[in-house]
Amino acid sequence: MRSLRCRAPAFAVLAATSASLSLMAAPAFAQAVHGYAGLAISPKGDRLAAIEASGGEAHMAIVVRAVADGHVVRTIDPCAACSYSGLTFAPDGSLAFVSRDRGTQTTTLALADAAAVRTVATIPGIASTPRFSPDGKRIALLVTIGAAKEAGATQAGVRQIGEIGEHSDEQRLAVFERGAAPVAAPDVKPLSPADRYIYEYDWAPDGRSLIVTSALGNGDNNWWVATLDAVDAASGTVRQIARPATQINMPRVSPDGKTVAYIGGLMSDFGSIGGDVWTVSLAGGIPANRTQGAKATVTSLAWTTNGLRTTRLMADAAQVADVGETGASKVFWSRPASFAAGDGRVVYSADGRTIATVAQDYTHGPAIFAGPVAAPRQITHDNDALPARAVAKSVTWTNDGFSVQGWLLAPVDADPARKAPMITIVHGGPAAASAPAYVGDYGSASTLLKAGYYLFYPNPRGSYGQGEAFTAANRRDFGGGDLRDILAGIDAVEKVAPIDDARLGLTGGSYGGFMSMWANTQTNRFKAIVAGAGLSNWISYYGTNGIDQWMLPFFGKTMYEDPEAYRAVSAISFIARAKTPTFIYVGERDIEVPPTQSVEYWHALKDLGVPTSLVIYPDEGHGIRQPGNAADVLRRTVAWFDKYLAVQP
Repeated sequence: MRSLRCRAPAFAVLAATSASLSLMAAPAFAQAVHGYAGLAISPKGDRLAAIEASGGEAHMAIVVRAVADGHVVRTIDPCAACSYSGLTFAPDGSLAFVSRDRGTQTTTLALADAAAVRTVATIPGIASTPRFSPDGKRIALLVTIGAAKEAGATQAGVRQIGEIGEHSDEQRLAVFERGAAPVAAPDVKPLSPADRYIYEYDWAPDGRSLIVTSALGNGDNNWWVATLDAVDAASGTVRQIARPATQINMPRVSPDGKTVAYIGGLMSDFGSIGGDVWTVSLAGGIPANRTQGAKATVTSLAWTTNGLRTTRLMADAAQVADVGETGASKVFWSRPASFAAGDGRVVYSADGRTIATVAQDYTHGPAIFAGPVAAPRQITHDNDALPARAVAKSVTWTNDGFSVQGWLLAPVDADPARKAPMITIVHGGPAAASAPAYVGDYGSASTLLKAGYYLFYPNPRGSYGQGEAFTAANRRDFGGGDLRDILAGIDAVEKVAPIDDARLGLTGGSYGGFMSMWANTQTNRFKAIVAGAGLSNWISYYGTNGIDQWMLPFFGKTMYEDPEAYRAVSAISFIARAKTPTFIYVGERDIEVPPTQSVEYWHALKDLGVPTSLVIYPDEGHGIRQPGNAADVLRRTVAWFDKYLAVQP
């Protein structure tokens, strides 16, 4: 169950599905920020490509740069009405990408070589993640023929009318010959079986198979029970390699074709990646944990000719590291920032000696860093002049035997001698983390900071950044130890900042929305709450959401087998204790957390006489994306906190 950031550009990868003020989405690049997305690097490590746009520009183009100094080699923009994704280099340096025209609902797999940009295939639906075969002669692609919705459970679901549960989109593998005539939409024939949803994949070095994570049935719901499989590149036959006991992400095949590595761990949602590095024989077998006991969370993985490379979150630092034969890790590069580059967080040349990423923190805008793995340097400077709109500080504290970390943001003009209100922002997940992302001139963070609020982003137990045991520490204890960690974190912040304990606010989206609703029944310390897409009743939630499989790793059993475990952590079970004024919002077509959860909570507060307001936004999913709706959530959120926390003149 994920939570979306309030800033639309997908840069802050360590928190990409987690560190949320709310479930608001700003208009893309509304702030004066030059955006970089989908970063890819050539196998030789001499060029990189990114999807870029300057502040205020809605349309983005593909920009190819030299790794050495960042100068622009080429701009690729064949369709002014299209959005681009899936940048990937061929062994010979050609670049493939996906182009989508939402006006005509046309999706194209395109290839840019030295001569021109040409169409490889037109997809009658949606497509993503192109990858060249090792010899560069074929391009694999994930396709959803006749898609009824955007891919992913966070997207707005189809309307629940007619006979439900009888159809779901199928994301399948398709393979196209690079040198053949363009494949027209009606002629696209997926390779993998029709009953299997493919989430991720990697080519085997011999090109004879593709290693995938996949599951039978509804793709939105079954990622949590996905298996590691091999798909024959000629016949599409599926062979299971392993059925891991954890959730799995980023399968990567060793250069010798003998071993598969993946990130395995307790994860809340596809795309919110964190865990240990596991390996298993390509022939099949029992996976082995290569980083067991590490006090860090691996967030991405690549297998280069010089070994396994990872990015990981260790407390407040994002790191680039390897995984040795014994499981020990050598850290190449570390900084208190966040990394983002395509689906790999950091992208590597074929030999792993050259890397590229997009780095940013709370006070510095995104920039591309590239170069030697141990010493990449900043090669773009489009955002150097952006002002710092916050003063950021990493805060650590101990509670119940755990070491816990969080981030405190203060207004740039804050008077240290004057008491100020503070809003605590709980990330989604719960398996996720709040990590630094530039505070621009749009969104909850900048608006609240300008209004005089301090902001606190805790990473309590259940979060990434301190190893798998810490992430699993809130299993069957939602709202227990993690809430105690948050309250102890507020105590720690009050020792280092002039926070007025009588003017504390709380907000969050998704799991952060649950925590906001739950905290209202457990403590009166907060004086105003804003809950986005929150869960109020785990009993009714289990039977009405579209992703019930996500709860089994956390609760151990279904709600029907162990209802008391679900009832015990439901805000509705203790709703008579709720006293704090609460603003609630949710998307009408939210698959992950249906709006009925917000209605149930709002109805209870109304009956109890607790000040409350509920807004359900039409056609939105698990995240408020439409610019007008996002602006409305922001306006209402700030007004709610201003009303009950009253920043004093």
